[in-house]
Amino acid sequence: MRAAAQVVSRTLGIVAAEIKPGVTPLQLDKLAETYIRDQGAEPAFLGLYGFPNTLCMSKNEQVVHGIPDNRPLVDGDIISVDCGAKLHGFYGDHAYTFAVGEVSAEVRKLLQVTLESLYLGIEQAVVGNRIGDISFAVQQHAEKNGYGVVRELVGHGLGRKLHEKPEVPNYGKRGSGPRIQNGLVIAIEPMINMGVKNIKQLEDGWTIITADKKPSAHFEHDVAIVDGKPEILSTFKYVEEALVKTLA
Repeated sequence: MRAAAQVVSRTLGIVAAEIKPGVTPLQLDKLAETYIRDQGAEPAFLGLYGFPNTLCMSKNEQVVHGIPDNRPLVDGDIISVDCGAKLHGFYGDHAYTFAVGEVSAEVRKLLQVTLESLYLGIEQAVVGNRIGDISFAVQQHAEKNGYGVVRELVGHGLGRKLHEKPEVPNYGKRGSGPRIQNGLVIAIEPMINMGVKNIKQLEDGWTIITADKKPSAHFEHDVAIVDGKPEILSTFKYVEEALVKTLA
């Protein structure tokens, strides 16, 4: 599972190196598909439930499940890139929200707080806790900063299927939900809106947007519970290295 997650991590790094004004989501999607297949893996999202592409690419007010298109990215956009890969029968699945060119301080704060909420949630993924402890940590940090926490979409278990039990909501009560046990693997994925928590689905049947059209951010890691503690199987190292080179 770590190997599958790392394929996704490297794919996101390759995408990160190419994200800039003028590039189209479809160009990035083709790049990702080629790379995943070159690693001996399969794109996990392509064809799943009928989804037409390798990446979910969600711009600005799009929360998740955006379909890559030919409209070039522009300075000031943000775009959430969610990627999955299947390798040797196991799945990796994680996401990162990118700033395109220069974005406002307000948007940068949304990205930072959403990323922080992910790691605060991961800290709670220890034996002795319950799923609700993860959910509470994410919700508390996001709402403390004035943001809306999406209710209808949740994280999930991960393994030989892309979506397994248990569900991992980004809101909830401490001490609620299934117990966290050694060997559990979950995808923790805060979806945090700058404005209200409410969402809508577009007529394409996939794309989810914020009800008030304000920006939304999405970060996701694959986490295994090993020796009672969370071990992150995925990494943002390749993304961060690519972004540093882009700025240089």
